[in-house]
Amino acid sequence: MSTTARSQIPPSTIGVELREEGVVVEYLDGRTTLYRGAPSTVDGTLTAGPGKQTHVLVTDPTETEGVMTYVNDLKTHDEILEDTGVGRVIFEPGDGEELFPGVAARRAGERTQIEADPEVAGGRVFVFVEDDWSERSFEIVSPPAEGVGSFTAEDE
Repeated sequence: MSTTARSQIPPSTIGVELREEGVVVEYLDGRTTLYRGAPSTVDGTLTAGPGKQTHVLVTDPTETEGVMTYVNDLKTHDEILEDTGVGRVIFEPGDGEELFPGVAARRAGERTQIEADPEVAGGRVFVFVEDDWSERSFEIVSPPAEGVGSFTAEDE
């Protein structure tokens, strides 16, 4: 069985609708997805568990559009991401970078860390963490005390 390499892909602007039951994302191909539930608020850094899919959504100030990037996703085919407008970054352990102004991601061992400053990002910053059994939504509401991108060295 062969494996297909996954590429880094820049995101495009997609539609966003904030509802009481969750966050709706409308992809460029017309499909929609509901990330269920009111997001839990996070100050500083969000660390996703190992093996979790991590999706970062940054809205514009009107909260009707945004950009979404999958972090360390190796399952989704490049063509699907390109058709939907979702971006992808892939990091080796210890690597990280700024995804958008005011939003940074890093791979810490098998975990993904996301830091954000919503004021610098210019909108709301949502992180969706899921696997085959669970789905959780978070909103990063304030930056880490050390500033965005100043990840602490954790279990590498």
